[in-house]
Amino acid sequence: MAPCNCGRAGRSVIVYRLVLPNGVTREYPTRREADAANSRAGGRGSITAVPR
Repeated sequence: MAPCNCGRAGRSVIVYRLVLPNGVTREYPTRREADAANSRAGGRGSITAVPR
């Protein structure tokens, strides 16, 4: 009997990467958290969705 991979093979998880103007990069599991962190940091960062 073959082992079960339960459908997770090849799947990627999307995280939201916040890059601030001072070069700091952080990743968040939701867009909402990334937006909130960007607001706390002055709102000048850029957020991109990236596969993990």
